[in-house]
Amino acid sequence: MNFIRLATRSYEQVKIDEASFQEKKNLSKAKQSALNLNVVIPVHWHAIQSGDSLAEGHIPESQVIDSIKVLNEDYATTGFSFKLESANYVTNATWFEAAGPDTDYPERVYQTEMKGKLHQGNATTLNIYTVGFTNISDPRLLGYATFPKSYIMDPLDDGVVILYSTVPGGHWMNLYHTFSESCDDDGDFVDDTPAQLNSTKGCPTVAPDSCPGRPGRDPIHNYMDYSSDICLTEFTPGQIRRMQESFISFRIDSA
Repeated sequence: MNFIRLATRSYEQVKIDEASFQEKKNLSKAKQSALNLNVVIPVHWHAIQSGDSLAEGHIPESQVIDSIKVLNEDYATTGFSFKLESANYVTNATWFEAAGPDTDYPERVYQTEMKGKLHQGNATTLNIYTVGFTNISDPRLLGYATFPKSYIMDPLDDGVVILYSTVPGGHWMNLYHTFSESCDDDGDFVDDTPAQLNSTKGCPTVAPDSCPGRPGRDPIHNYMDYSSDICLTEFTPGQIRRMQESFISFRIDSA
């Protein structure tokens, strides 16, 4: 079975959101030196379960702690660190099985209900919800996240929803995937990530060059690719600056 690492959006919507980010960035404190940022992000972890076994979403607290440790290792060079404020266990079989992002199915209603009752903190707080995705429109989904721009429109929706056996990605920090299914568009809007046509599978010995007409080989070690976890080791300086500018523009300014 092929799994979808994270839910995706249309490139047209991405372009609209990117224009909004650039405007917001230019009007905000992000014009200051973002590279001096040193932010501790409080994390509220909501473990949704249908029962008391691991298969029913009852993850051990040690897994939550280890996930925060992995996040801090991954983001060690970015100016961000994560501190676990709470780990909340909630037994609700409907949320565990059927909460999801698709607005054409009841799953969206369930995820809205879940977040509305459990969300904590403000724009600078990361809420993580672990669920099962067993009864949604695409059960291959491994997770989805809101982007910083969305907070002001729907604060309670802010956060990351992931399969209980995975860890969060970078969309909450306003990063896109390094691949875009085209060699001719703006890709992930970061200048120092090479153009990449397709996502990476596994951990190749030699990085492919899916866009031979553009500089650089595919960034197979970048956290925003789909390489195997063991292959993922880096964010680029451009991605780090984007995360910092986005956090100032959309999260600190909205808190």
